[in-house]
Amino acid sequence: MLWVDKYRPTSLDKLDFHENITKQLKALTQLNDFPHIIFYGPPGAGKKTRINCVLKELFGSGVEKMKTIQKEYQTPSGKKIDLNLVVSNYHIELNPGQVTTQDRVIIQNVIKEIAQTQQIDSNAQKRFKVVLLNEADRLSKDAQHALRRTMEKYSSNLRLILCCDNTSKIISPIQSRCLLLRISAPEENEIVNILNQVASKEGIKLPQKFANTIANKSNRNLRRALLMLETARVQQYPFSEDQNVVLPDWEVYIKNLTNMILQEQSPERALQVRGKLYELIAHCIPPTLIIKTLALELAQNVDNQLKGRIFQEAAKYEANLQKGNKAIFHIEAFVIKVMAIYKKYMIDMTRF
Repeated sequence: MLWVDKYRPTSLDKLDFHENITKQLKALTQLNDFPHIIFYGPPGAGKKTRINCVLKELFGSGVEKMKTIQKEYQTPSGKKIDLNLVVSNYHIELNPGQVTTQDRVIIQNVIKEIAQTQQIDSNAQKRFKVVLLNEADRLSKDAQHALRRTMEKYSSNLRLILCCDNTSKIISPIQSRCLLLRISAPEENEIVNILNQVASKEGIKLPQKFANTIANKSNRNLRRALLMLETARVQQYPFSEDQNVVLPDWEVYIKNLTNMILQEQSPERALQVRGKLYELIAHCIPPTLIIKTLALELAQNVDNQLKGRIFQEAAKYEANLQKGNKAIFHIEAFVIKVMAIYKKYMIDMTRF
């Protein structure tokens, strides 16, 4: 088992940071009228861990007895959709992003099914069930409006927990019906403390300087920091103070992609880049993450005059990405736009 899973806190009392949020969550679980909640914040901040701790506080250890089931749903047009659900006796967890344009049908059917069934455990601490929606910001507007109507209709025996990176894509009617909890990224010193705790439990010696390096390279993503530590443990132990931190393969891949874009701007190079982008998407790297990482890498390797323009174009094509179905089109368009901007800049520079 990976360390990030092995040492994941399983109760609110064991959480290591954001003590004020932990106290608030503990108080909420004691209420008879538990609210709908939106947990939002950057990746690796601990949103999912806190949600699992809340579920355990609400329903006890039985909520950890989960199984994955596959269900089939039918759209009004007759098309059949297969969806994987993670379920326990007390909650159901789904990722609407699996079904893209058909998410409205899934939302209506799944939530209707669970809302119409009563709590089967007579000893359960709460009489309602919970639906957990991961990546809720990827829901279409139609699905979100269907979700809002469902929240009102089944509010007596159903609670919704939404998990997302950003609330800007969640419609106002849903936000107004939920308690919004922002889980910010942990500070570097908090990540260092957790790395030291894990190292101590594993019986390994972690130099302070190397722990600081991992925390810095993780970009305040705790999950990533723990994966980096475990990778370093496999590659070289005992650790040294100045040991290099190994970046994930996909990040190294994007660094090389950045060099390709800046070295040459031509139709032939754009075609080569397209093949590289297909590789990233085929390995399940989220398209929005590709654009974000690519923009950051490009900005680090161009003059200050171009940085603002690159981020502006990245924001534009990332927004377009949310509206379309073919991610490759929007990522490639961003790359070609950057190539055009960079080539024009270099030509202009040679004239002076």
